[in-house]
Amino acid sequence: MTGEEGDGSRERLAAIGEIAAEIAHELRNVLQIVSSSAYVARQEVERGDAAGAHPHLSKVEKYARIAHGIVDDLMLLARGDALSHETVLLAEVLVAARVDIGAGTAEWDDRIDPYDLRVEAHPGLLARLLHVLYENAVHASAKPPRITTLARAEPARFVIEVHDDGPGVPADLAPRIFDALVTARPGGTGLGLALARRITAAHGGTITLAGPVASETGARFRIELPRLR
Repeated sequence: MTGEEGDGSRERLAAIGEIAAEIAHELRNVLQIVSSSAYVARQEVERGDAAGAHPHLSKVEKYARIAHGIVDDLMLLARGDALSHETVLLAEVLVAARVDIGAGTAEWDDRIDPYDLRVEAHPGLLARLLHVLYENAVHASAKPPRITTLARAEPARFVIEVHDDGPGVPADLAPRIFDALVTARPGGTGLGLALARRITAAHGGTITLAGPVASETGARFRIELPRLR
């Protein structure tokens, strides 16, 4: 095996390890919801209120689908398969990206131009990428943050920016923020932004930490995805 082949194999193994760890992290969150919903449904049935159990069973079913989606999407990334791009309504991707972020944990400000903007991407992985940014913003803030998502189409690319009003990224971590195991959050895995970088790269795009503009605080991430048509 040549040095280049060895480096490529190590990089691939590192990528698989990072993605497997992120799958475990995301599934743990989802399974907590499934477990608690199943417990409440069982309590309702034992009280003889089968109808009262239905909303909780529906939640179990919903989050089981989410769990399958997490595994399918991230295993696609781990295998290095070519992504199937679809033309998707960005507003729907934003909704999917927030589905398991608790209600009331953030104030959302979406500025999509035009509002029915459609982008060319793998919808599940794009939602996962945005979910990472949203989840980080929520966990970094002591209070529910205001999270602004700006998106527009340019002649050769789609640009999506996510900005929050939280504490921002410490200056000493900023140059390494997309490296695996680098995190400013107590209890954080340090894998979310590394995953975000892999997802954008798989789309042929880039993600960068952009400096806040004009008296802003917080963190601003800029995603650029190529237009394929």
